[in-house]
Amino acid sequence: MNLNLKYIVLVLVVTAFSCGPKKGIATKKKHSKNKTEEVVVNKTEEVDSDKVDKTVTKLPTSTENYIAQYVEIAKVEMRKSKIPASITLAQGILESASGRGRLAVEANNHFGIKCHGWQGAKIYHDDDASQECFRKYIKAESSYEDHSDFLTGRKRYANLFKLKPDDYKGWAKGLRAAGYATDRQYPQKLISLIERYQLYKYDQEVLGNKDTEVEIVRVNSGTTIHIVSKGDTLYSLSKRYSTTVDAIKSLNRLNSNDLSIGQELKIPN
Repeated sequence: MNLNLKYIVLVLVVTAFSCGPKKGIATKKKHSKNKTEEVVVNKTEEVDSDKVDKTVTKLPTSTENYIAQYVEIAKVEMRKSKIPASITLAQGILESASGRGRLAVEANNHFGIKCHGWQGAKIYHDDDASQECFRKYIKAESSYEDHSDFLTGRKRYANLFKLKPDDYKGWAKGLRAAGYATDRQYPQKLISLIERYQLYKYDQEVLGNKDTEVEIVRVNSGTTIHIVSKGDTLYSLSKRYSTTVDAIKSLNRLNSNDLSIGQELKIPN
């Protein structure tokens, strides 16, 4: 019996020791935990990377796109009518909601100009009163041209043209005083847009070229040659010479709208 008892005790001891290593699963837990932590770190890095990418690839706002699209037209109109390009652009942004307002989308009316004896196409829209009559244009450029004609052709805006051509603050206040808008904050809104988007720099571009003589050479064939100067664009030249951008590009075999100072361009007659 003593021998059997010793045998049983020995078996129990061996069994106990053989179960011990199974507790090594704690090591697996530790390894698993490390893996989990590593995944978390990687995800954090991916999120940070996304934030950086979004910052780098920031898209222009609708207002910035609007400015880029119509700045040359505003500059051309400033040369013709003496209305600051900054004022024209700011009014266009404000009145058309950066080109997204109903009047701009459906009627190409970027300045909220009402009919006032207008003989062309019309659109009706709620403004100060219900279903007021507004002018409708075939294209946005016509709205810009009519805006210039509207201001230069009415006596109540005459005092504005006595201001310095870069006095955008005076123009903003003068428009409200002359009755262009009923909103008391209209001048402040225009000034805020001009200063936020630095629209005044376009006035300076036009004024900076004011004293620069445009060199024109007429050759024997009767073709007009324009020497490109600072600030010239195909659009501004097309307006200056009463032609089209496509006509200038075709005559000069241009593949893009890019111009360089000193470049000679043949102008269609």
